[in-house]
Amino acid sequence: MKTILFALVALFTVNVTYAQNACEMKAADKKLNGAAKNSFVKKCEKDARAVCENDEISKRTNGAAKEAHIKKCLKDSLGS
Repeated sequence: MKTILFALVALFTVNVTYAQNACEMKAADKKLNGAAKNSFVKKCEKDARAVCENDEISKRTNGAAKEAHIKKCLKDSLGS
């Protein structure tokens, strides 16, 4: 049980880290700094995750499969 919980926490951490890096790169492209950058990054991460959580695949899956899908979705949407 602890292993499963650890795996889920690790997946979530990877998702957040990837989204944060991609959103920070977008903020740098827009030449944002300070509070404007922080606000942009936070909104970017929140919006990207919300889109991925509300798609058809996420609605049909649970647990690790859902987190794996969300990770891939974030990578695809923020990576482009």
